[in-house]
Amino acid sequence: MNHGDFVQALFEPRRVALVGVSGNAGKNTARPLLFMQQHGFAGRVYPINPQHDEVLGVRAYPSLGALPEPVDHVFIMVANQLVEGLLEECAAAGARVVTIYSDGFGETGCEGLRRQTALVERARALGLRLLGPNSIGLANITSGCIISVNAAFAARDLVSGHVSMISQSGSMMGSLLSRAAARGFGFAKSISVGNESDISVGEILDALVDDEQTRSILLFMETIREASVLAAAMRRAHEAGKPVIVYKLGRSELGEALSRSHTGAIAGNDAATAAFFQAHGAIRIRTLEAFFEALPLAEAYAREALPVHDRTPRVAIMTTTGGGAATVVDAMGLMGLEAVAPPAEFVAQMAQRGLHLRQSPVIDLTMAASGAQYRDLLEQLLLAPWCDAVLSVVGSSAQFHPEYAVRPLISAHRPADKPLAVFLAPEADASLRLLHAHGIAGFRTPESCADALSAFLSRHVPGPPTEMADVPVWPDGLPGHGFLNEHEAIKVLQALGIPAATAHLLDADQHEHPIPYPVVLKICSRDIAHKTEVNGVRVGIATPQALQQEVQSLLADVRAQRPDARLDGVLIQSMERGLIELILGYRRDPLVGPTVMLGAGGVTAELNRDFALRLAPVDLAGARQMISEVRLTRLVRGYRNLPRGDVEALAAAIVQFSHLALLRDPVVEEAEINPLFVQENGVMAVDALIRLV
Repeated sequence: MNHGDFVQALFEPRRVALVGVSGNAGKNTARPLLFMQQHGFAGRVYPINPQHDEVLGVRAYPSLGALPEPVDHVFIMVANQLVEGLLEECAAAGARVVTIYSDGFGETGCEGLRRQTALVERARALGLRLLGPNSIGLANITSGCIISVNAAFAARDLVSGHVSMISQSGSMMGSLLSRAAARGFGFAKSISVGNESDISVGEILDALVDDEQTRSILLFMETIREASVLAAAMRRAHEAGKPVIVYKLGRSELGEALSRSHTGAIAGNDAATAAFFQAHGAIRIRTLEAFFEALPLAEAYAREALPVHDRTPRVAIMTTTGGGAATVVDAMGLMGLEAVAPPAEFVAQMAQRGLHLRQSPVIDLTMAASGAQYRDLLEQLLLAPWCDAVLSVVGSSAQFHPEYAVRPLISAHRPADKPLAVFLAPEADASLRLLHAHGIAGFRTPESCADALSAFLSRHVPGPPTEMADVPVWPDGLPGHGFLNEHEAIKVLQALGIPAATAHLLDADQHEHPIPYPVVLKICSRDIAHKTEVNGVRVGIATPQALQQEVQSLLADVRAQRPDARLDGVLIQSMERGLIELILGYRRDPLVGPTVMLGAGGVTAELNRDFALRLAPVDLAGARQMISEVRLTRLVRGYRNLPRGDVEALAAAIVQFSHLALLRDPVVEEAEINPLFVQENGVMAVDALIRLV
């Protein structure tokens, strides 16, 4: 089946068969036929029901084999044990896409997953594509082709629009559609992927990129499947000027298959998925309210390709309610945005125009301005070079007198290169709809307003894929799976080109070594990932006599706490110092693949949520961005005349470390340098952990 035939059968079928459709209008399984009758589907619909000759006024057929002509799309609504047996009939009836409403497959556990796998294998052998199982269906609102049991489509008038939505949650699809309709947004297409056994989110997204009716795409996600397909589709959407807005569940969970390193504890799955969306041009929203309210911003960004800034985004705020504005300023601060005060020149400029302002981060016109002055201020702010966006916060007038502060926003001349957002402090549905109708993003809550502004103003434009470097050479004699001990891990760092503290491995009974005093003493064991947890580190050892005593003390402490651990000896290491301590981590995320993380390091790394994370490998530009995002690095980047560190050496180390992603034999599951010292001339790794698949 070629791509065009697949997309046509999915979104624009001319003939649809409904297997298991009910003649009882009160049942879920009657809905697809009722919906297509109600919303004017121009194609043919064939009910399949062996118990009735007619269903809801339409001639019914006992089986797919009895149909008078081929069909494009079959919707199956029968018990799960009957589904696989229907696939051959679907293929014989000419279907190219089969949507399966039936549940009881992969979502139920091992036995259900076995049935689902067999289902997909049989479908592929027959040349069929499956949507689902456990899918509530899909809808083309423009054509009235509603192949869905979702009660939301019972609405008398479905609003057709230019937004399409893909949801991994069937139960939330109706809620999302109703929320959007309440805000005045219409849809082009909506698709529930169910268990995503065959047709994936990425494949549907890719098809929507070419859909003329679709301008913006919403993704309601629970997980990421087929990451490479989704990534390519997101990039294509970005290049086509179609914003992809993502709401993903699970931000508070560490996710599956957490590693035992600090990196897993800090980054977790959510940070990796955020990096994935960022890398491929999708815009991630944190609040459900903002999921729809941000759509006018999305369309503005798609239409005008608004600029992206590396610095903290600056927002000018004008208001008719000081308290309402304060709630947004507070939320903006949590989202990393700056409420910027007008400079003196702008204050003087507005005074000449008859409006006297204070040099404050919130320009409060509650008692001082007419509608004409409000409009004039907005137009001047939209032209001002000292802010990246303008936010208007409107008080009670939005509810009772929209002509004062809402209509001036609509009538103002708005340049294409600067976004405008509006927060309505009261409940003012009429004003909110008015704003949306004129392409202005209006928000009901300060949190959703700040969320949307942050998502768009802080977005990253995806660059070209990182050029692949040479695959690192794996040092001879090292294990090919499991944990490496630190001495082995240091050899890997050296092979990557990362400077590491000089180290020498001793047996427990040896004390001679070539490293100048003072030295650091560590236990060396592939069974002990974090040595400080078992009192397995001694620092500042100044003499051979002290070393001999500390070796015995260290071994006694470790054996007492971890009698099961295999000990490979003790590691003597040179004493190193740096201007700051960082952690550099690598992890093969189960959803999005290899990631690299930079963060504040040391024994309290997990407690300090100061980190930046990217998909690996990264290039120098990406490494420099990561450095700028970690607050601690300001201490070595010229903060208050403190000594400057070698930031370029740090960037190079990040790039080199990220090349672990290129290894195929062996495969690195996770790795960590903690701490990595940033020095005035160079960087120095003083502790390393590596785990292989």
